[in-house]
Amino acid sequence: MKAVIIAKGSGTTFSEDGALIPKIMVKIGEKPMLWHIMKSYSCYGINDFIICCGYKSNVIREYFANYHLNNSDVTFRLRDNTMELHSNLTEPWNVTLVNTSQDSTTGGQLKKIKNHIGDQTFCMTYGNALSDVNIRDLISFHRSAGLMATLIAVQHTGRSGMFHLKEQETKVNSMREKLNGSELLWTNGGYFVLEPEILDYIEDEENVWEKETLEGLSGEGQLSAYRHTGFWKPMDTLNDKNVLEKLWQSGTAPWHEHVIKNQYQNLSPSANLKALKN
Repeated sequence: MKAVIIAKGSGTTFSEDGALIPKIMVKIGEKPMLWHIMKSYSCYGINDFIICCGYKSNVIREYFANYHLNNSDVTFRLRDNTMELHSNLTEPWNVTLVNTSQDSTTGGQLKKIKNHIGDQTFCMTYGNALSDVNIRDLISFHRSAGLMATLIAVQHTGRSGMFHLKEQETKVNSMREKLNGSELLWTNGGYFVLEPEILDYIEDEENVWEKETLEGLSGEGQLSAYRHTGFWKPMDTLNDKNVLEKLWQSGTAPWHEHVIKNQYQNLSPSANLKALKN
């Protein structure tokens, strides 16, 4: 299964030099947001990624171009201008970077990568939140629902894509772009499992995913919601970033503890040892 990550925004909100890098490359600890998200999928055996690049896509390309070198022990022989790698601690990731333009909507970006997705069920995330959501359970829930799309539903005020979800109900019957006031509803958490046919719902590259696509799917009874009551934190503001940073530095980052707990279920004993070293 493949995971699509949307990476089009800039990081101007988070630091003085944030305008020089994409938002998804802003670091939590020593690793960019993108790495944390990819780790959360990888611990469930999803290692094929399609990254929709927009703002400063060269920063993301250079990160992966140097990833192997930066995560290995190496000897440089300057006289001969040669290099010898002694160990390989990199993850088994296949990463496809597609320049889908920073001005494209989420729907438009998905439309542009249709040929890369193929004809299988795939995951997708906005790339602007960290969570300890169980991806394996999310995929199983999606398959049992038998609908075109599944999103994770989280309880959070003040965000777009809000909806009511009655007890024991799994279908999203209607969505609102925004809710005024303090009423606590379920909202779109930005992690999805999708069928490839969903791309046919996207008429053109101007399609607004959260409005035309998701509202259309909910109206047709083709959108299910997986309730997630665990950790979920967006990185929309500098304060959000500081909260995530403090959790990481304290050693109690829920999204990382979840990765450590679950990743070994998908690895051989020798791979487990390598993962521990990393």
